[in-house]
Amino acid sequence: MRTHDRYQAVAPSADAAAGSPRPGAAAGAGTTASTAAGTPDAPAARRPGRPRSEQAEQALLDATIEAIGECGIDGVRCEDVAARAGVGKATLYRRWPGKEDLLIAAFAAIKRPLPQPRGESVRDDLIAMLEVVAADADDPRYAQHYALLHAEGERYPRLVALYKERVVEPRREAMRSVLRRGAANGELRPDLDLEVAVLALTGAVITRGKHDAPPAEPDFVTRVVDEILRGIALPSPLAVLSSLAAGRS
Repeated sequence: MRTHDRYQAVAPSADAAAGSPRPGAAAGAGTTASTAAGTPDAPAARRPGRPRSEQAEQALLDATIEAIGECGIDGVRCEDVAARAGVGKATLYRRWPGKEDLLIAAFAAIKRPLPQPRGESVRDDLIAMLEVVAADADDPRYAQHYALLHAEGERYPRLVALYKERVVEPRREAMRSVLRRGAANGELRPDLDLEVAVLALTGAVITRGKHDAPPAEPDFVTRVVDEILRGIALPSPLAVLSSLAAGRS
């Protein structure tokens, strides 16, 4: 089992499903009868599967991802996406006010959610997070869409800025939080450069995905974390004493 499978992923909550009255019962009739009998009505059973609103949202995201791959960013049209998803344009616009917001949501949907840090070990938390980053980098859809986004960066500067703000930055901040905790509790050097550390960790994994055939070796992420931690980890007291003793001999 991969390390991050033990972690609980942070994912957005689904829309609440509304209950419906019992078939054949007039509005308010069931409540009156049950109240008179002294027994409250049981809540209506929810149908199995995703709520309709969540199904529509996922269909729209899937349709947008397909449209980007087939037509490029220029070729994506909100009305075409709605038609692909089998929903009305109003359903799309209730969720995303325009094309850029829809595209950002689709780019974000390709990425897997990072796991919630357990807070027990910086090393374990970083490995769990980077395994998700590595899986994203090995996904051919991610590689294609990432290339399209950045190839169009000059024509769509706001789109790229929104992508960094809404997709990239929250993931980097999650890693920074792990590193900050390590610097505060003595696992890492207190003077470590957070930005360089995050870029070193993610860059090693993403670059491998761009230039080498997937998938990575099973221990690749662990090796990345261990090598970088050699430079930013706070030496143990025993290691410091050994180093001092070696210097005096």
